[in-house]
Amino acid sequence: MVHVNHIAKTNSVFSNFLAEIRDVEKQKDSMRFRRNLERMGEIMAYEISKKLEFHTVETETPLGTAKTSVLKEQPVIATILRAGLPLHIGILNMFDKAENAFIGAYRRHHKDNTFDVALEYLAAPDMENKILILCDPMLASGSSLLLTYQSLMKRSKPKHTHIVSAIASQQGVDHLRKNLHPSECTIWCGDIDEELTAQSYIVPGLGDAGDLAFGIKL
Repeated sequence: MVHVNHIAKTNSVFSNFLAEIRDVEKQKDSMRFRRNLERMGEIMAYEISKKLEFHTVETETPLGTAKTSVLKEQPVIATILRAGLPLHIGILNMFDKAENAFIGAYRRHHKDNTFDVALEYLAAPDMENKILILCDPMLASGSSLLLTYQSLMKRSKPKHTHIVSAIASQQGVDHLRKNLHPSECTIWCGDIDEELTAQSYIVPGLGDAGDLAFGIKL
């Protein structure tokens, strides 16, 4: 099955930022909320970089020549708007020469309290045989991420896809693992919560990441 990396299982400063984005009082500071998501993105990008290909280059210093291992290629970073933007910026801070893709997806609610996922906008570079990092801060049911991934695959086929989420539900993780191929994808989660409500809200979760980062939408 698709491998899942659970970042919070190992003690690190990452958990400080995770605790703050969950904290109902600290969430009132939207700038702090965005910055914490950004820092979490930086840490997760650093962890992902350990799985990428490197090659050796020679660099002239004032006193000689140094050999250093550097990334062989930059990934493509894809984000589901709007909640994913702070996480995206954090990843882009680390892969600062990366190409970028943006996807507009939302829950389309129906009168019977059910909903489906609608994809309205997709702007992406050529991803053929490249590394793709697909990020969304909240992995709830997994439907939006799976639909987004499948839509991107119709355009071009990456070498490998790293799916990044700050907080996921176990149900969402299981849904992706069931529908993705292990040789093609890896999942990176800041933390994984057990409960998902009938309305697909993660518990304890943190609420609506988009609203907390950018203000309540109509």
